[in-house]
Amino acid sequence: MSNLPIIAGTASTLIFAASTLPMLVKAYRTRDLSSYSLGNILLANVGNAVHSVYVFSLPAGPLWVLHSFYLASTAMMLAWFLRYRVPAGPRSAGPAFGTR
Repeated sequence: MSNLPIIAGTASTLIFAASTLPMLVKAYRTRDLSSYSLGNILLANVGNAVHSVYVFSLPAGPLWVLHSFYLASTAMMLAWFLRYRVPAGPRSAGPAFGTR
């Protein structure tokens, strides 16, 4: 019974990582991150950095692996978002009122 938490932690780490991998692969292959918010990606990175203080104070285990995966994946998403974003061009206000 004492191994149950380690087994559950390992299983959940694998499940969470597997659920995130398709997003990472798609973002890498398509380089289309237009559906992602810079604010969300920044907050995820800041949250992960702050949470690292807690996680890495715990004994090494599955949580370290999962958190390290999250650190790496959110950092990659931020790097890709900044690298592959489409530069904002001049915005068109559309046709002026009264013109055809």
